[in-house]
Amino acid sequence: MVRWPGVHRTFRSRRRSPLIETTQDPPRARLTEADIRGGAERLRERLGPVPRTMVVLGSGLGGLADALEGARATPLAELGPFPPAGVEGHRGVVLAGDLAGGRVLVQSGRFHLYEGHDPTVVAGPVRIAAAAGVRTILLTNAAGGVNPAFEPGSIMLVEDHLNLQGENPLVGSRRPDEPRFPDMTEAYDPALRELARSCATRAGVELVAGVYAAVLGPSYETPAEVRMLRALGADAVGMSTVPEVIAARAAGVRVLALSLITNAAAGVRPGVLSHEEVLEVGERAAPRLSLLVRTILEALSA
Repeated sequence: MVRWPGVHRTFRSRRRSPLIETTQDPPRARLTEADIRGGAERLRERLGPVPRTMVVLGSGLGGLADALEGARATPLAELGPFPPAGVEGHRGVVLAGDLAGGRVLVQSGRFHLYEGHDPTVVAGPVRIAAAAGVRTILLTNAAGGVNPAFEPGSIMLVEDHLNLQGENPLVGSRRPDEPRFPDMTEAYDPALRELARSCATRAGVELVAGVYAAVLGPSYETPAEVRMLRALGADAVGMSTVPEVIAARAAGVRVLALSLITNAAAGVRPGVLSHEEVLEVGERAAPRLSLLVRTILEALSA
């Protein structure tokens, strides 16, 4: 019997019926310092000397990995406590091979916060690569165009970002190799951005520039949310990249990022949004994006 002060009614506590029991996801795993160091060692063991340049391929952009010559590959799940890739268009592997005159590390597929992963897992491959010797990272992603001037298929050079995901991979114990409060004034390296512009001109690829807003997802934004993002200064919106950028900059790694605008964000133009559209536009724009990435890598290896 349970009696509450001031309440005259008496009731009997009961065991909850199995029919209404709810299930909960297991606690989110976090990558530890030992996981990162161990992952870096396994990366060297499986792929040989780790290149100093890394490319992260986003949704629908995995075809570039097929162009690597003499590639050696390993699943991300073998580098640490990573789950299998859970999004269509994401392989979940890391490869090392020759491309555009130099050796490069390629991450084909990534993890996302909306899958329920801890931020340390999302940023884990980048941290492992940095610990293994990577010093420059080129990240790509698929994004919705908030700027009405951006057409689907446009390639946006990321100049800055808005972290609206409510998460940060640096929360928790500070890693020995990272500052507690890393500066993000130039999260996207100015010299690399200038290099990307000159490479785009050389390759004949039109390049727009703007601010990338990272949101949690996985639902697409409402028209009101898109208007808010535009008011905040965003030109494109997506659900990735920013945790990796934060982790890379904390590790002292230079960052360049390119967003493939796969669709107009909700309310910018008529129509509904779908992941299939993201993959389709990514496939059509892949040759131009691949040409630009190749030209940038060639310039970096010169």
